[in-house]
Amino acid sequence: MEQILEDWLLHTNRRPKILIADDQPTNIRVLYELFSEQCDVFMATNGTQTLKICQDELPDLVLLDVVMDDIDGHEVCRRLKADPLTSTIPIIFITAQSQVADEVIALGLGAVDFIIKPINAIIVRARVQTHLTLKLQGDLLRANAFLDGLTGVGNRRRFDEDLLSSWRQCLRDKMPMSLILLDIDYFKRYNDRYGHQSGDSCLKRVAKALSESLRRPYDKVARYGGEEFACILPKTEREGAVGMAEAMLGRIRALGIEHLGSDVDRVVTTSLGVATLLPTLGNSPEALLAAADRQLYEAKRAGRAQVCAAREE
Repeated sequence: MEQILEDWLLHTNRRPKILIADDQPTNIRVLYELFSEQCDVFMATNGTQTLKICQDELPDLVLLDVVMDDIDGHEVCRRLKADPLTSTIPIIFITAQSQVADEVIALGLGAVDFIIKPINAIIVRARVQTHLTLKLQGDLLRANAFLDGLTGVGNRRRFDEDLLSSWRQCLRDKMPMSLILLDIDYFKRYNDRYGHQSGDSCLKRVAKALSESLRRPYDKVARYGGEEFACILPKTEREGAVGMAEAMLGRIRALGIEHLGSDVDRVVTTSLGVATLLPTLGNSPEALLAAADRQLYEAKRAGRAQVCAAREE
């Protein structure tokens, strides 16, 4: 397990997270002692707790008993696999059910492994190591697939996933969520005047400036399309989002990238639209995106190189 810990710290700057879900405290204690030195271990004693911890913490592996109070392990597995937010979490069933049919059911539900009780420490450690290694490799591959090849920030697919997961988190926490959409002013003219190679360099520098503006690990920036970028700001009120947008506006202008084809300045500028919503079951992340898009349109209509924002209930 020491090598696993080194690999996770190297690539993610954190320890792997394991959730142990079992209605028997003795079983939880045995598994906790096996993995607590190298992993962050969470514990649940019923299905409801298991689902909530998976939503809140997104563990890297779940060790799941089949027989539990309220919601059994099979149903927990079905729900986790049906939710895009948790569908990639590997699940190992650890159960006293020892028939081949039991294993077939578990694997058919999407579990990656099936271990029969009583717990054999050597076997459990070996299989957990294997699946944590596979999880890390899969995460790294997905991360690369979610990056914009030119700018290195998230791509549109990454944005769509981050928007949904951030929305759900804010819905659970009853916290507001803000979104900034921004567009480089007169970028087509920039490409026409300075060439596409310079245009690519401009996009890279703008993306870097946006990334450096973010203050928290769960704030996200992505290339939304062409010369348009998006910044997701969970747990952020309107005033904080407007302040962030104003800082981005100033930071990009301060890059001093010459743009003699612009009608608003002699350097590259951006127009930014800001929207804030309190997520509820009656609205959606698409509503937040549409609101930010309207504000971006207003910023352009009002003369560009500025921030426009509105709070929509």
